[in-house]
Amino acid sequence: MMKTTFKTAILMLGLCTISYTSKAQDTDEKIYEIIQNVSADRIENDIRKLAGFGTRNTFSDTVSETRGIGAARRWLKSEFDKISADCNDCLDVFYQKDHVTPDDGQRIPKEAWVVNVVAIQKGSKYPNRYVIMSGDIDSRNGDTMDFTTDAPGANDNASGMAGTMEAARVLSKYDFESSIIYVGLSGEEQGLFGGKGLAEYAKKESWDIIGILNNDMIGNIEGVDGVIDNRSFRIFSEPVPPTETENERRMRRFYGGEVDGISRQLARYIHSNVETYMPEMNPMMIYRLDRFGRGGHHRPFNDLGFAGVRIMEAHENYNKQHQDIRTENGIEYGDVVSGVNFNYAEKLTAVNAINLAALAWAPPAPKKVEIGGIVEPDTKLKWEAVDGEIAGYKIYWRDTTSPQWQYSRFVGNVTSFTLEGIVIDNYLFGVAAVGKNGHESLVVFPSGTFR
Repeated sequence: MMKTTFKTAILMLGLCTISYTSKAQDTDEKIYEIIQNVSADRIENDIRKLAGFGTRNTFSDTVSETRGIGAARRWLKSEFDKISADCNDCLDVFYQKDHVTPDDGQRIPKEAWVVNVVAIQKGSKYPNRYVIMSGDIDSRNGDTMDFTTDAPGANDNASGMAGTMEAARVLSKYDFESSIIYVGLSGEEQGLFGGKGLAEYAKKESWDIIGILNNDMIGNIEGVDGVIDNRSFRIFSEPVPPTETENERRMRRFYGGEVDGISRQLARYIHSNVETYMPEMNPMMIYRLDRFGRGGHHRPFNDLGFAGVRIMEAHENYNKQHQDIRTENGIEYGDVVSGVNFNYAEKLTAVNAINLAALAWAPPAPKKVEIGGIVEPDTKLKWEAVDGEIAGYKIYWRDTTSPQWQYSRFVGNVTSFTLEGIVIDNYLFGVAAVGKNGHESLVVFPSGTFR
């Protein structure tokens, strides 16, 4: 009797393993190639150049060729123009700007143009679908209103800006189905004005934004807490969009999805790709819009209902942020080049590049995903077919307490499927589209139910 029970238990364990273990993710050699092509030396050169403009405060000199925000953004545009020339004019490079006055915020000392530098690499199949990588052009010292004193901003945020430029250099050598935007945003330190302007521009132009990867400080490995860590980084994402309706909030109460908004799915996507292609790195999912009580340049996009996350170092050094350059009590203050680890910036640039590429190679995510199976032994899902030829769809599910998708099943090119023996009450579900090249869209959480 005991022998039979043991055999039965082993058999059941085997069946469970076969039924519920995710299929190993196929990999794309081009992704590894992209990682290898990112250069720490080029990133270092760009950081040194940006820091060399003295200050890049949004309200600093716009006339000088060697100092101030004007010189910095003209140089940045010239670099994007060079990248475009090297890829047969594959980038559309332009300025996008908005005018601000002291009435617009407490950190605005005078009237000025907040000027962003935008470079668009158009996709061949879905040109109006965009995935965006951003860095910030501007810098500041201890006083936000001081636009004349040196503020080299080597890490905050020449590192993120240099990473964005390097991603453009690497990815411009490839063709993608969807479009990629590389952008230098201004006015971050004064109230996220550059991001606000571009987000509103995107809305006006009816851009279909897959997601924005905001990079702010990706070069420091020595935290003010004494921790030195060149492997970990943070992915900040809000749980649900601020634009959700009262009905959507009410549905979450009964059906779940408190941590399954579009930005959180983007964060999970990045986390999964890094674990697959860059296992030496330690991506940390931070369940918060940004650092405690603060905000980054992805927030204006979130405010308008777009998916967006912030990617940044895991251990900050506040002595090297928003500080006048000085030494006090043996402590060196100031955001200078010596505080940047270029190899680490290279790694985080690669994190961005591979996710930009994967999303731009992937088909659109399915729309109108609905779920059924209330008081039934099986879970049913249906969705609308995406445009274009694809390999099919993959259903994901996970324990309700799991931060990441745990299980998946490729179900072919269908628009509905029943997961037999999987009870809807015990898991959360989503659906992704899979291209013939193997790249997947973001996972879409169900937005409706059916019987």
